Amino acid sequence: MADSLLFNPRTYDPAHFDPETRRLLRATVDWFEERGKRKLIEDYRTRAWLGDFLAFAAKEGLFSTFLTPASDAGRPDQRWDTARIAALNEILGFYGLDYWYAWQVTILGLGPVWQSGNAAARARAAELLTQGEVFAFGLSERTHGADIYSTDMLLEPDGDGGFLATGSKYYIGNGNAAGLVSVFGRRTDVEGPDGYVFFAADSRHPAYHLVQNVVDSSKYVSEFRLDAYPVSQDDVLHTGRAAFDAALNTVNVGKFNLCTASIGICEHAMYEAVTHAQNRILYGRPVTAFPHVRRELADAYVRLVGMKLFSDRAVDYFRSAGPEDRRYLLFNPMTKMKVTTEGEKVIDLMWDVIAAKGFEKDTYFAEAAVEIRSLPKLEGTVHVNLALILKFMRNHLLEPADYPAVPTRLDAADDDFLFRQGPARGLGSVRFHDWRPAFDAYADVPNVARFREQADALCEFVTHLAPDEEQGRDLDFLLSVGQLFALVVHAQLILEQARLTDLDRDVLDELFSVLVRDFSGHAVELHGKDSATAAQQAWALAAVRRPVVDEARAARIWQRVEALSGTYEMAP
Repeated sequence: MADSLLFNPRTYDPAHFDPETRRLLRATVDWFEERGKRKLIEDYRTRAWLGDFLAFAAKEGLFSTFLTPASDAGRPDQRWDTARIAALNEILGFYGLDYWYAWQVTILGLGPVWQSGNAAARARAAELLTQGEVFAFGLSERTHGADIYSTDMLLEPDGDGGFLATGSKYYIGNGNAAGLVSVFGRRTDVEGPDGYVFFAADSRHPAYHLVQNVVDSSKYVSEFRLDAYPVSQDDVLHTGRAAFDAALNTVNVGKFNLCTASIGICEHAMYEAVTHAQNRILYGRPVTAFPHVRRELADAYVRLVGMKLFSDRAVDYFRSAGPEDRRYLLFNPMTKMKVTTEGEKVIDLMWDVIAAKGFEKDTYFAEAAVEIRSLPKLEGTVHVNLALILKFMRNHLLEPADYPAVPTRLDAADDDFLFRQGPARGLGSVRFHDWRPAFDAYADVPNVARFREQADALCEFVTHLAPDEEQGRDLDFLLSVGQLFALVVHAQLILEQARLTDLDRDVLDELFSVLVRDFSGHAVELHGKDSATAAQQAWALAAVRRPVVDEARAARIWQRVEALSGTYEMAP
């Protein structure tokens, strides 16, 4: 019997969605399954462009259905629905990050368009989606990275109300094929933030020059150059501060997708790893008979379940967001930073078990082990997102506010607030609901109670031992604090989703035994930081806890993991 907590193509039935969404998700799974594992791996290793997949997506209307907001729709089933977008992220990650990447950068390219008041550009984007085109997000540059304050894409007025754009962009996915590229630049005749411009370009225009693919992959991560590219008023998406906000708000929308892609990668790799380990005989017994192997695979399994629980619950906050509820601004970098780094841990735990098998050319795992590394490093590094998470710490831990309960959001609604988020500032004023009730509901689960002790200890740290102004400049120290805070937020949403889905308590207890160990590890790391005061060092050691051990519970979890063996294998 398939594990209900993991995606399995053999049993997948997204019955919680409307009929057209179900059809498209199932059709996508079937397309990959019919293609087969051999072809999937061959395309990955030969770095083949994704033309076949994009032709399938165009034929089915996949991107146009999922990525056209209701306000620009030509059909009733078109909307921007974060729940079904997340479901497709997981499926595409499961079969290969290259497929997900073409979809992901299309989402980023659409962000500035759907935030724009330019009706002509919006209509053009909707029509291009209907035609099956992909999109690109022209923000980063070779010299400045994503430092948009320093952009060298220059727009010179042409004397007729338009501009001529000249400059280069780097790390731009789909830059080889995009029907529309949203490009960030600045005017030569206006100083400061008022000179920013977001405009729409076409990769097929003669003034658009494709320089190279900067990676050795099926992903086309382009460098391109514009030479006196004509930009009319119909091409201008945003000007001034609004262009700056559109860049950041687009990333707010787009980086959420990395968590579910990571989940899909880990799920496929787990089926392979458990099946191999269970059938590999060493010293006369299966590899899975060794206690350390069971622990590593069980840890990988519960970490993966935690990734799914957190991400599913974060969807609800995204979909329920509004001008008075911006809690998603914390949960978004959490999915980007925490879930994707958990994905790396899951792959590493399994790789320690299957060892050389993880390098073999006919496995999905060999691909997964490489691609899982990229997700924590896309749309901002771990450090950038951890620093962002820290901005919310005091309000989240110590200053709760009243909010109505957020339900599970699987309704067929358009998440239009994501394209009217407003100015990208004021993070310190964002308030959160009380995190404690989520823990109170599971106070009888031993390791939840043990972790709660550590969360309460962190509140004491923030209240009485928070860094002073001088220590606050030590980013190395602050990032250690951020890891502790991120664990509390991670645990909170896991518990909320566990209650909504009636998660098996054994799974929850085993998962929290891992989180207790994680918190202790980060506390020890903080203890060793150069600038840690004597009081902070003492606090750190006092926050270390040993998980509650239950051999019977661990044995039941192992039975769940062992049952994954042979449950799914992609057809040749």
